[in-house]
Amino acid sequence: MKKTNIKDNKIAIIGLGYVGLPLAVEFSKNDFNVIGYDINSLRIENLCKGIDFTNEVSEDDLKELKSIHYTSDKKEIQVANIYIVTVPTPIDEFKQPDLNPLKEASKLVGRYLSKGDLVIFESTVFPGCTEEVCVPILEEYSDFKFNVDFFCGYSPERINPGDKVRRVHNIVKITSGSNERIAEVVDQLYSTIVTVGTHKASSIKVAEAAKIIENTQRDLNISFVNELALIFDKMNIDTLEVLEAAGTKWNFLPFRPGLVGGHCIGVDPFYLTHKAESLGYHPQVILSGRKINDEMGVHIANKVIKLMVKEGLRVKNAKALILGITFKENCPDIRNSKVIDVINELKEFGVEVEIYDPHADRKEVKKEYDVDLINEPKRKYDTIILTVGHDEFKKLNIKELGNTNVVIYDVKSFFPKELVTDRL
Repeated sequence: MKKTNIKDNKIAIIGLGYVGLPLAVEFSKNDFNVIGYDINSLRIENLCKGIDFTNEVSEDDLKELKSIHYTSDKKEIQVANIYIVTVPTPIDEFKQPDLNPLKEASKLVGRYLSKGDLVIFESTVFPGCTEEVCVPILEEYSDFKFNVDFFCGYSPERINPGDKVRRVHNIVKITSGSNERIAEVVDQLYSTIVTVGTHKASSIKVAEAAKIIENTQRDLNISFVNELALIFDKMNIDTLEVLEAAGTKWNFLPFRPGLVGGHCIGVDPFYLTHKAESLGYHPQVILSGRKINDEMGVHIANKVIKLMVKEGLRVKNAKALILGITFKENCPDIRNSKVIDVINELKEFGVEVEIYDPHADRKEVKKEYDVDLINEPKRKYDTIILTVGHDEFKKLNIKELGNTNVVIYDVKSFFPKELVTDRL
């Protein structure tokens, strides 16, 4: 690091999605000079106009902050001396880590590194990835030596899409560095924007491992209540009533059954299991939980079909309304949405499906899942399935949207119990 005063450093944020943009804004609010880089030129064009499709940053913030320079020109990042990589880390069709975005970002940064520069990674990875995958790429493309000519840190993102209360500045930040001095620099850097404090890990690997188990733990807890829902369904017991009763004990954790999608919980466990299997250990509990959660969409669709048959409804060519396709409520993010599993399974039975979601972008949904969204529900439906609890759905009169003996299935226990046929 060349600058004595931490705020004299120029920061380049690589990737301006759900993680990178709020981070860039927070640094800018705290008097840092920030370059926001993204390969998507349309994204840059929209940000310059004050438009954020993720809805994570307000139009006023985007227009008022003058110390962020948005660009899709690679060469413009070379003036920075701190690079923060916030690109996505998805999985491929075989549920293996897809490190291509991370590798390409590392190549990009490597080409423009100067001596003494610091590269911090925020993308969720398996323990060891930063030093085993990213660092060699940085060395190759810069011709510099790690921990001599340049340094690295890892500070995992904890963004919760759609959450307007827990933001970058008030979520405790894990920090780490490639040596003791750099660990202190990284911690000092994030301490300037995080008001609730930081936690300095002893190594980059510890920080990587901490991040990966946060979402793996949540995945397992949800898989447990999903399995309970499957068991209680066979017993004709209302799962939510059981959970509410058990929740009267002080140490019972308040997890609820449902579809587990998104860019974190449904993805991150596979990064950990990938690393474990490369070391000769086959994780059983983690993969078992993943299997349960991955199969919930099919279970929900089959449950709806059974309810329709029980009500004497014709299944083939039946009209179904799906409420919500984003991976969580009040959020436009459709990445890894498991609602598509419900849709596809219903179509296998010959059901005609319409999807309504006021938060999702119809072009993005069409591109990602090849399904069309409707502007608003209009016709009488044979079945209505609430899959995502958007606030807008509270205004719907679901009984009027259905036929006389409509089957209403509530995945999120969103509507009053008396309004629905059944719930997960």
